[in-house]
Amino acid sequence: MNGEYWAMVGASVSVADMSIYTHTGGQLDRLCRAVGFDPAERRHLDLLRRLLGPAGEMSISEPPPVASNVADDTSPIEFSLAMDQRGECVVRLLGEAIGSTGPRDFLDQVAAEYGLVTDRLDAVADLFLPHEERQGPFTLWYSLIFRPGRTPRIKVYLNPQISGPAMADSLVSEGFRRLGIDRAFEAVIEHGLRRGERDNFAFFALDLDDEPLSRVKVYIAHDAAESEDVERAAELVTGTDPAVIREFLAVLGGRKGPFDGRPLVSSYSFVEGSGAKPGNYSLYLPIRSYVPDDAVARARVQAMLAQLDFDGNILDNALGAITQRPLRDGVGLLAHVSLKMGEFGSGISVYLSSEAYQVLPPRQRPILGVPS
Repeated sequence: MNGEYWAMVGASVSVADMSIYTHTGGQLDRLCRAVGFDPAERRHLDLLRRLLGPAGEMSISEPPPVASNVADDTSPIEFSLAMDQRGECVVRLLGEAIGSTGPRDFLDQVAAEYGLVTDRLDAVADLFLPHEERQGPFTLWYSLIFRPGRTPRIKVYLNPQISGPAMADSLVSEGFRRLGIDRAFEAVIEHGLRRGERDNFAFFALDLDDEPLSRVKVYIAHDAAESEDVERAAELVTGTDPAVIREFLAVLGGRKGPFDGRPLVSSYSFVEGSGAKPGNYSLYLPIRSYVPDDAVARARVQAMLAQLDFDGNILDNALGAITQRPLRDGVGLLAHVSLKMGEFGSGISVYLSSEAYQVLPPRQRPILGVPS
């Protein structure tokens, strides 16, 4: 199926002539079909079109109207595949509504249609969506979550540094208080922010539904971290395994530390009734900073999937849905990999760049015997 599509594209239209919606919509549709979506299903494409708005019709041969921080090439879209040990594979899209006049415009358009529950977002909106000019890389990002045969779900990412880095701890603390998990704040500080200015709140995220496992999530960036730093962060959550964390970093990152490129990121997930105890921990490795090219990244991810008994064919099908370029010709297609552990399931997620505007050149490969 993917080969037929790429043959059709090559015969009819240059990729550079596509709009950002056509480019990313094709990738999203092929990605969804690769994990079993009904070809007649169109809601994922409808949500993408509405998220991009009129800006989605602009050609990718022209500079984007807004240089988004979602992806390295300034594209407002990033894809991911979330695989869990029950065998489920979920397609997700992280995006920024670059054409909107207000950060909640997209949400207001789709809330009733998709049965979104915005109570928790409304409770913290004045903290994270101030009227003043933003600071930091973004104001509001959306995660669109797609499962075959089910209504899409939506999650929002807020910026704890929206009022400046010095205010991040206070905003997260107050956000926790308003959402009834204030007793968790000190434990998060103790485990996740132990190294002064090298550990910082990066995202504050909310599921927009009332499912039993609907989450409040907080993310922490660890600059120049060692494996033991994130092992310590994971100790807050029951069911995490430091040996698996060490193996994850050694296989994917090629080292135990320091990770002095893009930072490692920890996240804690809180569900209703969990109180001060997060139910899950996730560790995010920005693999593109620690490999010379995407061929090496793919090999490392495949090795990790094999060790954890996941089907590596899913990854290759996903890569084929996104691009046909040789993996050695660039770096960043495989952007991040995350490891989830804890009470509410475990799994691996792989994050894929659309490369709509640019393919970043590969780095020089290491000399034989010197780790990359």
